[in-house]
Amino acid sequence: MTSNPPRTAGILLHPTCLPGPHGVGDLGAGARRFVEWLGEAGVALWQILPLVPPGPGESPYGTTSALAGNPWLVSLADLVDDGLLAASDLEGPPAFPLDWVDPAAMKAYKGPLLDKAADALLDGANGELAAAFAGFREEQPWVDDTALFLAIRAAHGERPWWEWPEGLRDRAKAALTKAKKDLGREIDRAAALQFLFDHQWRALRRLCEKHGVIIVGDLPIYVDRDSADVWANRDQFRLHPDGSPIAVAGVPPDFFSETGQLWGNPLYDWERMARDGHGWWVQRLQRARELTDVVRLDHFRGFSAFWEVPAGASDARGGKWVDGPGTALFADLSAALGHVPLIAEDLGVIDDGVIALREALGLPGMRILQFAFGEEADHPFLPHNYVAHCVCYTGTHDNDTTLGWWQSTSDRVRDHVRRYLATSGQDIVWDLIRAAFASVASMAVVPLQDVLRLDGRTRMNTPGTVENNWRWRVRIQAFNSPLAHRVRELVALYGRLPAADGDHLQARSATGDDPGPRDCPARRHRLFQCLGLQPAVHQQRRPLRPAERGPDHLWPGLEPVVAVQPRWQLSGRRGGPARNHPRGSAPCLRKAPEHHR
Repeated sequence: MTSNPPRTAGILLHPTCLPGPHGVGDLGAGARRFVEWLGEAGVALWQILPLVPPGPGESPYGTTSALAGNPWLVSLADLVDDGLLAASDLEGPPAFPLDWVDPAAMKAYKGPLLDKAADALLDGANGELAAAFAGFREEQPWVDDTALFLAIRAAHGERPWWEWPEGLRDRAKAALTKAKKDLGREIDRAAALQFLFDHQWRALRRLCEKHGVIIVGDLPIYVDRDSADVWANRDQFRLHPDGSPIAVAGVPPDFFSETGQLWGNPLYDWERMARDGHGWWVQRLQRARELTDVVRLDHFRGFSAFWEVPAGASDARGGKWVDGPGTALFADLSAALGHVPLIAEDLGVIDDGVIALREALGLPGMRILQFAFGEEADHPFLPHNYVAHCVCYTGTHDNDTTLGWWQSTSDRVRDHVRRYLATSGQDIVWDLIRAAFASVASMAVVPLQDVLRLDGRTRMNTPGTVENNWRWRVRIQAFNSPLAHRVRELVALYGRLPAADGDHLQARSATGDDPGPRDCPARRHRLFQCLGLQPAVHQQRRPLRPAERGPDHLWPGLEPVVAVQPRWQLSGRRGGPARNHPRGSAPCLRKAPEHHR
């Protein structure tokens, strides 16, 4: 008989929301305090949004590089500790708002300091870091293309690559050689900033390991047309010779939108990708696995079938369904990378084909409590209809906070919630948190705004809008012990507290007392085993050579993963020494709206 997966609890918080003195959340002291607080609260999962450089409106779902890290997350204070900035450089910072990000002010202050630190690294101010940077650049093949793209783009007034001179647009050898010569320092600086992000992120991950915290990342299915990914790999996308798209991505009209959603991302040439074993996707998922422990696949339904809209259309109504890569993609990913734990973001118009693909791959789907109420008893997001192999959320980054939702929803929905949860609604936020933790879902994740009972003013994103999203920040005072103990009590009550000695993660000692945090690395390793995670969480993974591959199989793969210890990994000053760890037909989930981009 197959045992149920372990029960865990998680908090959803993007690093930009963390506290800090320099205008935006970073990977420094505020992040370390949050990780410690998660360990104190017994929370095993930290879910984040994409770590990429943000696009228009500061969205992490639009970026100039799907493989790069967000340099605005680099901690200036930690750069002082590394000898790349002087303490005097940080004296007298502007009076940044504490509760939200002012992107223009933050970038005006932080940008020159990041450039100064990058120049110090390039000039050898820290010999150990300089050597590590050289190894990082050699072993991460995407870095130079991304740095070159960013430098050329800046030199051309941030214009998109298809508006560059033809030689640069089409990556002519002579034009690229000249650009590398003319923009050498700018290219090196962009690469150095990527290393500094990577260096600080890995140190934070080592602290996560110490406190038993697993990071759940986010991988959007599509990339932006104006990105290094498309510019450097045009043959992987359905583009005309001049770089214009043949067709673009979107979703069809539905209950929520009469005209559908026109995202505008270029579509993949899946037939071309299949001919080289989906190598572009192997590199992309490998990078995601280097940065996180579990990967959420955004718009999973696009791997089954995607909505193709002719280029130049004014809305998505003229699109059509086209078959996606299906299991063939995941077989190639599994053969190359071994088992990578995935979560399927299966929201939107979901049909039998999507469900069949998710089940064939053995992936957990998502259930959103805010979408569950006001309908019939058989709604799949009501907790009594869950299976264990799923992830329950009170809401996601695209939802209002639970308090904001409660204040704005209909009387019919509120009445259903009161009757279903047997509550007066006086503490509705924690009522829903309790419902999520009590459910049979193996993973229950709650946005930090809900834990803090915050209203809609702290909402992370309002789909379909551009202004005032991705701005909220938390104050460090929120990471206090009384709140951690309240969360821990609920986590333990519903069997979601990690422990080293059992698949069901029981939390109470023989006396009935909560034993508190203990043996966190061992607990984390045990949880990794239960979730099917490889124990090597800080390794670069190279694809298996043909002789190392076994027979074809569906995801998850059971073949060994060949791990290569990255030469740029350093002993962590704060995190301790680096370790070597090992289409169907009718829609069925119409009440879960697709993400807007």
